[in-house]
Amino acid sequence: MKKKSIWDHFAVVPDPRVERTKKHKLQDILVIAVCAVICGAEHWTHIEAFGKIHEAWFRTFLDLPNGIPSHDTLGRVFAALDPDAFEAVLRAFVADLAASREKHIAVDGKTLRGSFDPASSRTPVHLVSAWGYEDHVVFGQLAVEAKSNEITAIPELLKLLDLTGATVTIDAMGCQKEIARQIVNQKGDYVLALKENQPELYHDVQLYLEDALAHGFHGGHDFYETTEKGHGRLEIRRVWTCGDVAWLHTRHDWPALGSLTVVERKRHGNGQVESKRHYFISSHSGHCAQRLGTLIRNHWSVEAQLHWSLDVCFHEDACRVRIANAAENFSRLRRIALMLLQQETTAQTGIAGKRLRAGWDQHYLLKVLRI
Repeated sequence: MKKKSIWDHFAVVPDPRVERTKKHKLQDILVIAVCAVICGAEHWTHIEAFGKIHEAWFRTFLDLPNGIPSHDTLGRVFAALDPDAFEAVLRAFVADLAASREKHIAVDGKTLRGSFDPASSRTPVHLVSAWGYEDHVVFGQLAVEAKSNEITAIPELLKLLDLTGATVTIDAMGCQKEIARQIVNQKGDYVLALKENQPELYHDVQLYLEDALAHGFHGGHDFYETTEKGHGRLEIRRVWTCGDVAWLHTRHDWPALGSLTVVERKRHGNGQVESKRHYFISSHSGHCAQRLGTLIRNHWSVEAQLHWSLDVCFHEDACRVRIANAAENFSRLRRIALMLLQQETTAQTGIAGKRLRAGWDQHYLLKVLRI
């Protein structure tokens, strides 16, 4: 069965406008906006200008009963668009894009710094994303409510996802019993970073693992090591895992706990040696050091391949869109654009280069859109 294109998915986005105010089809607005953002647009005025320059081309596959919408119309529509309904449609689109059966889902948050509005005392929008490492897609995204934090948003985001057979990795903020329990109940596994926001658990695990490293793992363990050279540095990463966790169940009753992990990073460069150790808990067994080490390392692709790309290539933090739902919805336009560009693999260049090419070559833009 042929997969649906982004065009097909946009056809079912709920329209927030009353019938008498609809001079432009919502599907047309969404397609124009995504095309413009792919090609470099960063504001409503940019999208309007892009649409007018390419109006003849858009008319070959869009209705455009009243031409290209103005920047004011674009701003009003995206401010009124229900972000949860828009997100639901995007999740269906991502399900069509994603091909991996064994999923690694990295959960992490990012603040849209430009959405801060001092005039209305509105705090900046903070979004929590579920990043699919294998397919370079965002399985889901949810805004953190004002006066709240990621601890309350992560469970709501996880509810929206199919975690069957997936491993969810989260930094120390998400190292919470209820989050771990929810992941297991949704038939997934977890790898959670440990820091001193869980002081008793952190110090117990740190003491146990440091003693085990010094005197040997009495309950058995697994080990994995990698060495990387580059940019004048040498980095050695060592991973130890063990499944001796029965004593922790008595003290902390952590849901489905299967193993403890310590990762040591030793960097040699500029005549100096820097060494750090980090600790993790997981529902996976203690006999898969390579797998756990790889999951922990790949977790940070959410920073390099998602957050960094949105900031550097799309200038997300500089965007001043902020009225009502507009900031959250514009972030989804950037996210769609980034995912489509990452999925297009025929052009041997980075995201910035692909955006330029899409703006220059309409045939390539159609290839990026997958229509």
